[in-house]
Amino acid sequence: MRVLVLANQKGGVGKTTTAINLGTALAAIGEKVLLIDLDPQGNASTGLGVERRSRRVSTYDVMMGAESLKKVLQPTAVPGLSIAPSTLDLLGVELEIAGRKDRALRLKNAIARFVEDQQSEPSSERFTYALVDCPPSLNLLTMNAMTAADSVVVPLQCEFFALEGLSQLLATVDQVRSTLNPALTIHGIVLTMFDSRNSLAAQVVADVRSFMGDKVYDTVIPRNVRISEAPSHGKPVLLYDLKCAGSQAYLKLASEVIQRERLFRAA
Repeated sequence: MRVLVLANQKGGVGKTTTAINLGTALAAIGEKVLLIDLDPQGNASTGLGVERRSRRVSTYDVMMGAESLKKVLQPTAVPGLSIAPSTLDLLGVELEIAGRKDRALRLKNAIARFVEDQQSEPSSERFTYALVDCPPSLNLLTMNAMTAADSVVVPLQCEFFALEGLSQLLATVDQVRSTLNPALTIHGIVLTMFDSRNSLAAQVVADVRSFMGDKVYDTVIPRNVRISEAPSHGKPVLLYDLKCAGSQAYLKLASEVIQRERLFRAA
């Protein structure tokens, strides 16, 4: 199972939206996907129609070692996509595990046990991807996600301050790589909320591409009203309106992610 973490310390860049819709798009093209909601706000859980009252066990219990990842999984309306939901209890995790030696390895250990359990399942039932949706900060939850991950997917809004935040995030990835997870790579940077009528957005795209080169995905996610509406219906945009520009962009992104995965495996 490949573990991809969606991280950016800046809020409102389309991180959760990308987690939900990339997961849905990967499931739509035949992958079996697990979405781990590690954001205390729980927006990924809500966006996939998991009501708060049904989250009796959550990623909080996984981080505290009280439950296995398998026990907290819930199916979604998307065939092939399951979610480990989040609750506000996650806000207290940092204080509760701060004094423990394995504080940065909690999620990694939980995922390792989950993968081990999967070996006894038929191959058609095994998860091929785990996507981790992080909180909008570089805290202990994000560090846990990066320590557990194979690669980082960075959603980046097409706006003026994007590059400033990007350099800070890259420094954190380097720090995790040098101390906790030497195999961690940047899978790619996905440009979100692109407005073709805005000349500044085009300039940001050009700047990011010149700065990061082929680390930037070819697919750009447009600013699209259907993407914004979908979470209020508890659905990914691909279920809400498959033909809209946003859905088509996420399908293209999923095929690009698969293509890069093939290249990683070949390398």
